[in-house]
Parts: sequence; structure tokens; C-alpha cells
Amino acid sequence: VFEAAIPIAIIAVGLTGALKKNDSLAQNVIIQSIGGCSGSVVAGAIFTLPAIYILGVEVNYWQMVLSSLLGGVLGILFLIPFRKYFVKEMHGKYPFPEATATTQVLVSGESGGESAKTLVVAGLIGGLYDFIVAAVGLWSETLTSRVVSWGAAIADKAKLVVKLNTGAAVLGLGYIIGLKYALIICCGSFLVWFFIIPLIGYVLPEAQAAGLSPENIFSTYARPIGIGGIATAGIIGIVKSFGVIKSAVGLAVSEFKGGKADKTSTLRTEEDISMKNVVFGIVIALVLIFAFFAFGGVVNNVWQALVGLLIVAIISFLFTTVAANAIAIVGSNPVSGMTLMTLIIASVVLIAAGLKGNSGMVAALIIGGVVCTALSVAGSFITDLKIGYWIGSTPKVQETWKFLGVAVSAVTVCGVMLILNKTYGFTGENALVAPQANAMAALIGPLMSGGGAPWLLYGIGAVLALLLNWLGIPALAFALGMFIPLDLNLPLLIGGAVSWFVGSRSKDAAVNAKRQEKGTLIASGFIAGGALMGVVSAILRFANVDIFLADWNARYGEAVAIVPFVALIAYMIYASMKTEK
Repeated sequence: VFEAAIPIAIIAVGLTGALKKNDSLAQNVIIQSIGGCSGSVVAGAIFTLPAIYILGVEVNYWQMVLSSLLGGVLGILFLIPFRKYFVKEMHGKYPFPEATATTQVLVSGESGGESAKTLVVAGLIGGLYDFIVAAVGLWSETLTSRVVSWGAAIADKAKLVVKLNTGAAVLGLGYIIGLKYALIICCGSFLVWFFIIPLIGYVLPEAQAAGLSPENIFSTYARPIGIGGIATAGIIGIVKSFGVIKSAVGLAVSEFKGGKADKTSTLRTEEDISMKNVVFGIVIALVLIFAFFAFGGVVNNVWQALVGLLIVAIISFLFTTVAANAIAIVGSNPVSGMTLMTLIIASVVLIAAGLKGNSGMVAALIIGGVVCTALSVAGSFITDLKIGYWIGSTPKVQETWKFLGVAVSAVTVCGVMLILNKTYGFTGENALVAPQANAMAALIGPLMSGGGAPWLLYGIGAVLALLLNWLGIPALAFALGMFIPLDLNLPLLIGGAVSWFVGSRSKDAAVNAKRQEKGTLIASGFIAGGALMGVVSAILRFANVDIFLADWNARYGEAVAIVPFVALIAYMIYASMKTEK
């Protein structure tokens, strides 16, 4: 899954420019906000619902649509009370990498000039680079230490491997995140890949006997530790955000009773949908979710529907702040990790309520789908609201139109999923991989059949998160590093290091600031170009247009990859520092 807001922002800039629209910047903010729903609703659906097909149980189209639609609506409504905190009060404290890149696209497209030129050139370079990687295969997307014989031997015997994604978009994301958070994230990865995985490979006889690769150990043993860390870091975040949650709820109660709203709400740029309407909306959404569970074939009786409703309401509300926090820090929502925890909780509670077997699997996955979509939409929506804050949009307008985006996306995405299942399938030979959905299926199958979950591994992650918090280290960023594969985290560190280097070479602070700003434009171009070419590559693959040099890639891809990647870094540094005061 990739964030759809950036390519949609580029299309919006092109269309409004071609049509010579007045006030196109404000319009483009709304266009990308509506269109960006597609990426978040896709994440909510594709992480959970294919597991239904993988497990061989039945679900119909409208059940999938309602799961995505109601989850998306709930995510929007739960996030609105937290807008002021994340967008305004924490302004300057979070990097908001995705929002930064999208804003650069919108503003540069509107203003033109040197900034637009820099963005376009970087977009072309980054887009062409990522297209060659993904569609042509002239060099490998991932560089590993296995490229040399001794590295392969170490990976096989010591379960120690180094992996690096060579994509331009991920490098650009690391630049915007910055060195501090990128280093914290990578420390989580380093702990898992350079200590925990080799330790498990050495200590557990079954790991050696089965000949498990470091990647197998990561997915089977290490990643659940990351899930436990994310869940605990989320709970810590909820406790720390108690004052924010309390003030948001207090404001809602005050407005509901007829009290005065925050004085800043009289400003157009601070005007949200009224808390009274938000509360009514949440109540209506929860009633509809209950009706969907009780009478839509999800559970067997009203009691089980009420249990499912409580799971959705409590987890979605509490983890909304976690999703928003993760997006604000790294631009990556740990929604799959939080959904796995939701599925575990839902399965345990539903079994206690008398629901198990195939019907229990369907119920848990649809409940998980509602929560997953709610958290995914909430996370992406905070990006839209931050873009609007920087540009000067009216939050109320963004919030209102977001519902339309969720509705259209839910109807479309679930139709596409049915087509994908009929065309390729999610099981069997040549099926779609659907890694998150397979993880959900692997977890929920044993639970609903009387098995268990890796509680010990979750517990280790929880203890680590508590220890990190005690040491004053951001636990969520560290746990994200444990959960996200090393090859996606390492280029973040390289991008962050480039950002530090570019912004610290001169003794003149003004020159450093100018270089940093130009580097952000280049990084945004890499992200935008990579996102667009990702769409093009997917279309070619869907149309069975095969231009991938498979034999070349298998033999020489990794060996060649380091050269263009280093050249890309060199261009980024050179172009960023080539600025006048």
C-alpha cells in the first residue's frame, strides 16, 4: 500500500493549472484530501479482508463495503477532537514527512519559479530511478549482505544479514524525517536484526534444525516482539495524552450542553465541525455498526454484536492518537501491528462470548477491518489537516469533504478486491502475496480453533517499551523500527544523515537553512516521483506488460544497485548545497 495523496496532488496541480482555475491552491488541498482517502481505505481493507478468502470462509461484497465505510467514518469523527493538539499545539515538534512532501508539491505547483523547477527535476530523477528498479529491474530494489559469498555464509550460519532498500522515495522520506527520529527507528531495527534474530537462531534448536533464514525468524519470532512494543508504546502514549483526550472530551461535552467553544474557533482557519455534530455523528456511526454486526450476518446474536461494538469503539478511540502520532513522526502508520492486537483481543473476547470456528473468524476479521480502516483513515487524515494548516485551509471544509472520499473509496476498493480474488486469488500458485492478510489469517486461524497467540513474545516487546519509556527514549518510534523490516529503515537513516550534513556544513545559519529547504524540495520530488512511477509500474504489471529483466536482475541486480544508489545520494547532496545565500 502507498499513500495516494502525493500523486493526486500532482494531478490536481496539473489539472487546475491547465484549466486556469482561480484560487487553485485552496482547491487542490481539498482535492488531495478527498482523493487521499483511497490509500487509507485500501490499507484498512487489504490488511484484513483477504484473510477471509485465505481462511476459506464466506463474506459478501456489502459486508466488505460496510466494514470499510463505517470504519472510515468513525476514524474521521474520532480524529476531529484531536486536530488542534497535533496540528497546532505540536507545530514544529513533529516532522510530518508525508505532509511536508505533499505541501511542497502543492505550493511549488502554485508558485512556479525555481522551487517548481527543483521539484520537477527531482521528481523526474526519482521517478525514473524507481521505475527502473520496480518495472525494468536494471538493479535490485533491495541490496543485502548476501551479495558477497561470506555475507551469505554469515546469514546462513549466524542468522546475521544487512538489508537496504535502494528506492529514491524511501531515501527522500528519511531526509524529511531527519536524523534524530531516523536514528531512533533504526536502533529498533538494529536491536532486532543484529541481536534478537541471531540470538534466537542460536538459542532455539528448532530454528537451526528447520534452517530458518533471518527473514523467517523475523516474521515468526521477532516481529511479534515489535507488535507487543507498538501496543505498549501506544498505551503509554494514551496515558501521556490523557490530558489531551480529557480536554477533547470536555470540549465535546461543553458544546453538547450548549457551552461556548474555544475562542480560536471564530477564526476561519480554526473552525472545525461543531463538537455537537461530531458527538451525534459518533453515536449514529456506532448505532449503525451495532446494526451491521447484529443484522448483517457478522455475529449470531445481539449480545455478541454489543461485544463487537465495544471492541471497535474503545480500541478505535484510544489508538486514534497512536496512529496520528506515528504519522506525525515517521509518516508510516503501524496500523497492521495495531490491527493484529485488535484481532487477538477480538478473538479472545468473542470466544468468551461463545463465538468460534468459521463464524468467529468472519466476525473477528470484519471487526478488525472496521478498526483497521478507522485507524488508517485517522492517521492519513492528520496529514491532510496539517497540509491545510500550513496553507491556510478551513478545517471544517476538509472534514466535511472527507466523508465523501471515504464513501467512494469503500465502494470502489471492495469491488477491486473481488476482481483481484477472481482474477488472481489470494491462495494457491501464482496468487497475490497479501503479506499482512496472511499474517492476520495465520494468527486468527489457531486462535479460533482453540490454539493460542505468542504471548511471551508480545510480553517481551511490552517490557522493552516500558524500559525505553523509563530511559526517556521515544518508545513508539523505536518499536516501529522493530516491526518494520530493516531494508526500509536503513535508507531512512541515510536520508536523515544527508539532511544533517546538508544543514550543518556552513558557519552561516542562513545558508544552512536555505540548503535544508532546497533539500526538502528534492526529497519531496523523490517521494512524488516514486509514488507516481509506482502507479505506472502497477498498471503495467496488471496489464501483463512484462519489461522486467529477470535473468539480469537475478545475476547482477544486487551488485549493480550500490552504484546508482550512491549516485542518487551524491546528487541529493550536491543539488541541495548548490544554493546562493
